[in-house]
Amino acid sequence: MLNLIRNLYQSRTLLMTLAWKNVALRYKQSFLGIFWALLKPLCLMVIFSIVRSFVGIKSGDIPYSVLVFTALMPWMFFQESTSEGVVSVTGNTALIRKVYFPREIFPVIAVGTKIIGLGLNLMIVLLLMAWHHIPLGLQALWVPVLVLYVSLASLSVAFFGAALNVYYRDVAQALPIALSLLMYLSPILYPLHLVKEKLLVQEIAGPFSEWYYRLYSVNPLVGTIDAFQKVLLHNEPPDFASMLPSAFVLLVLFPLSYAYFKRAERYFSDVI
Repeated sequence: MLNLIRNLYQSRTLLMTLAWKNVALRYKQSFLGIFWALLKPLCLMVIFSIVRSFVGIKSGDIPYSVLVFTALMPWMFFQESTSEGVVSVTGNTALIRKVYFPREIFPVIAVGTKIIGLGLNLMIVLLLMAWHHIPLGLQALWVPVLVLYVSLASLSVAFFGAALNVYYRDVAQALPIALSLLMYLSPILYPLHLVKEKLLVQEIAGPFSEWYYRLYSVNPLVGTIDAFQKVLLHNEPPDFASMLPSAFVLLVLFPLSYAYFKRAERYFSDVI
């Protein structure tokens, strides 16, 4: 971790230049520009709201549209930053072949620039909260910590995936499928308390119910999405018990992913 921070600091000028280029090229000659970042979560919110009208998912005293958009906010950040991070090395072949610099800059830029879209989505959440008279409390101060947590989760996948994608381009092809499955294994369409009720209270899976819930909570998006909803919509602190399994996984996975990236980095220019 310290090595990563040191490399990024030493290459901070290049990091900022490439980050600005990344943002500028993405929205160049686009009529809606950066507001395309809002279109996908808004469309998904409408689709999920229609599905909910048939399924009958309970959202408590919070309007379902607000609940689901708050869940989509960190999910979209994770999905887009991970997707771009995995192809970030193979997408910059020309730079890698010309000169050496820390290659971890590319996944970091992919994740860092997506914070702009996250900020726009957060503004929409705040507007929806104001429209429905949901007060914003002091627990919202947890939001930067939660954003950092999601960023580390995304980087854990991006470092490993970007390095592996240099050798096996199938990784980039399989990632959208994996992320689509992960979306339905995250409490977006449904709130986390329904999963707890089904598995921990009703024990619908019998003696394996608690084991299934522990396995489900390893997903870093599970506790994080629930935490965003708690701190923003309910003015409650995050449920650290729900985040503990995935936090332990990230504590192990992030350094291993970065170590694999640095090891594979030596041969990028030869293979790419």
